[in-house]
Amino acid sequence: MQKYLFKNIQLVNEGKIETKDLLTNGDRIERIDNSISNNCNAIEINGDGKYLLPGVIDDQVHFREPGLTHKANIYSESKAAVAGGITSFMEMPNTIPNALTINLLEDKYKIAANTSLANYSFFMGVSNDNAAEALKINGKKKEVCGIKIFMGSSTGNMLVDNYSTLNKIFAESDVLIATHCEDERIIKANYDALKKSNVALQAFHHPIIRNEDACYQSSLNAIQLATKYNTRLHILHISTEKELQLFGNMLPLKEKRITSEVCVHHLHFTADDYAQKGYLIKCNPAIKAAYNKNALWQALLDDRLDVIATDHAPHLLSEKEPPYENAHSGLPLVQHSLQLMLHYYKEGKISLEKIAEKMCHSVADCFQIKERGYLREGYMADLVLVDFNKPQTIGKENIFYKCGWSPLEGATMPASISHTMVNGNMVYENGVFNESYKGNRLQFDR
Repeated sequence: MQKYLFKNIQLVNEGKIETKDLLTNGDRIERIDNSISNNCNAIEINGDGKYLLPGVIDDQVHFREPGLTHKANIYSESKAAVAGGITSFMEMPNTIPNALTINLLEDKYKIAANTSLANYSFFMGVSNDNAAEALKINGKKKEVCGIKIFMGSSTGNMLVDNYSTLNKIFAESDVLIATHCEDERIIKANYDALKKSNVALQAFHHPIIRNEDACYQSSLNAIQLATKYNTRLHILHISTEKELQLFGNMLPLKEKRITSEVCVHHLHFTADDYAQKGYLIKCNPAIKAAYNKNALWQALLDDRLDVIATDHAPHLLSEKEPPYENAHSGLPLVQHSLQLMLHYYKEGKISLEKIAEKMCHSVADCFQIKERGYLREGYMADLVLVDFNKPQTIGKENIFYKCGWSPLEGATMPASISHTMVNGNMVYENGVFNESYKGNRLQFDR
């Protein structure tokens, strides 16, 4: 395998930015030092004016395969991911069929092994009647990222509202449980109230139907269950100011039993954007009033929110059209999440060091991912090179999602992703892909 030597590069890692050289050998980072001599026939990359970060790890994506491949597939979306500097992803079980058995879960791993340009893991799904099967993941805790529970509406048979099932899973799981928290009863009551008033539902009604109380009550229920059983709980896509009172920053991340995620769209859009974007930004949980966004930023920076993700959920544009009930929920974001955070760095909202922490280090720590998420000698060579000398305007001509669109189209990002390395292989370089290598199944130190 080819060696690479990054010369005179700004390394963003573990709370510091330092000018260093970095040498890869095989699938590993071999050396990080000052002035490494190129006496090993390494391909040399001039890092002047550029920043090298660990490859981004996205803990929540929907790549739609199997069963929904008219929208996306593991190949197309992993390609978009590496173009955006994401080198590892964890994908959700609400495909068709839902990943509710060990065999169906392993089918997804087989697809990824043959087609994914990034490293991968897949969550085991839970329904009201598969608790015994889902708990078989206890025997695979070193090679499966976790269990996913939809404590709100979802695709197919994946709404879990049976408290016997929930208690069994929370009591007996040895692996991380990730939850989508929205209370279905509150959502239904809000929807029924609007329908009875004969309002013609529009996109801006979405955060009224899927409101703050629905999120808070469901998150509170999950935390009460986790506290009762000392379960390792990770609550996905926090979207409200009210929920933030449920999380703390008094413990280091590695000691927390309850952790949280915020998604880039909840840090970027507000309910004011429905006027322009309409159903393009309809998602679950809903994008809400601006004070929630402001509170999310504060909680991210003070470590009540632990990781940044995308909840990448592509749909065809034809599936995002009215009426309200027919417009699918979800946004394609995996290609542009790092660039969007770099935009907020340029705006003075967040440091590069904090971006690396929340998108790389903390995700690895939260899930106990083996030898990834940091720039360390001996760790896997998952790297992303960022160039602030080359801004990029997002347009259909440079979008790699199979669905072919982005809610960020027309926006100019202040930096481009020039190189992405996965396991020591340069899979993306200045707009060109090397598809001869495939990603690896993530392993976990549990």
